Amino acid sequence: MTSTTVPKTVEIAIIGAGVVGLASALRLAGEGREVLLIDPNEPGSGASFGNAGTIAEYACMPVGNPGVLRALPKLLLDPDSPFSLRWAALFQLAPWLVRFVRQSLPAATRANALALAGLLTEALPAWGEMVQEAGLQDLMRRNGCLYVYRRESDFAASAGGRALRAELGVHQQVLTAEQVAALEPRLAEVEARGLFFPDSINVSDPKTVMARLAAAATARGVQFMGASVTGLATEAGGVRLSGPGLAITAQKVVVAAGALSRALAAQAGDRIPLDTERGYHLEFPTAAPLLNRPVCPVDLGFYMTPMEGRLRVAGTVELGGFKAPPNPRRLALLDRGVRQFFPDLGQPSSQWLGFRPSLPDSRPVIGPSARSPDVIYAFGHGHLGLTLAPITARLVAEVVHGTNRALLSGFRSDRF
Repeated sequence: MTSTTVPKTVEIAIIGAGVVGLASALRLAGEGREVLLIDPNEPGSGASFGNAGTIAEYACMPVGNPGVLRALPKLLLDPDSPFSLRWAALFQLAPWLVRFVRQSLPAATRANALALAGLLTEALPAWGEMVQEAGLQDLMRRNGCLYVYRRESDFAASAGGRALRAELGVHQQVLTAEQVAALEPRLAEVEARGLFFPDSINVSDPKTVMARLAAAATARGVQFMGASVTGLATEAGGVRLSGPGLAITAQKVVVAAGALSRALAAQAGDRIPLDTERGYHLEFPTAAPLLNRPVCPVDLGFYMTPMEGRLRVAGTVELGGFKAPPNPRRLALLDRGVRQFFPDLGQPSSQWLGFRPSLPDSRPVIGPSARSPDVIYAFGHGHLGLTLAPITARLVAEVVHGTNRALLSGFRSDRF
């Protein structure tokens, strides 16, 4: 989806056509702004396509927390754990890991959860607006999300997270094994405890969601350009963007390039410790839905999400950068895990590897560059890109027209 004629100057250029870039383009164009969206790939084809499809308004607990910190040595040394590291990338990842450990301490965990909860409070209302604007009503499933704890020790270890979510106003319900079975009768019988988030929404097909967002943005006048931005320079007359076949000056630039945003931010003068989580999914064709909602077996660290004609198994965390090929152990881990619940599944119909933009404190960067008010950041959403895209778009639009809410203080680019 590339415009045939691209201007040499534009009011707002957005770098990155993932869900955050698409939502921001739709919002800004709806306010009458001239918007150019730049991405070398099809809009919404990266992590925005490959995610677990959950709009997780409950997910205020950061990835780094005291429980993860206590288990980190075991997690990193066990190649079959939900949190793994490609050791060839250790030297490159060491600074990020040091920051991650610091952000997993109790005081930092609480501060990070508090910041995320403030953003998540507005996530569902913002999604409601975007659903109407882009005609997504038929793709939304409002059945909540279920965490399954197969060991009493895992449930007990999660007490701190439950207490903090309750304190921050998250709607959650503790379930018995019988109540879990009543919600999801097709799951293989397990002696499980459950934690149910009744307000959560999931989408039946992320690819279709992205296509409709792109179509809605186009209908509002957004232009798309298939190109890579490799150069970003602030000037008196705006921000100059360059790359192969690209030379554009914009009054304002929104950097929403996901895991590729760090180099662009550095050119704007901001050192941001963004790195990459390698995310995987498998899909299994199903004649009828096997589940009524996304289900996360907590000990396995992935989601099983019913989608249109298939079951998607997505998740786990692998640190290791962009260049390495897909890790067959991670895909095999997903395959073995899902068969513990659905032993009669056939062979997967597809597999996927994508890249989540990850910051040590699990908070995205949203708001103006510390060096240039004409560069606005909207990246680093980690596991919450789909969830936070519409509220991020709203905040980006507010920054463009000069509003700087107190909410943004927790997501500043210079907080590091």
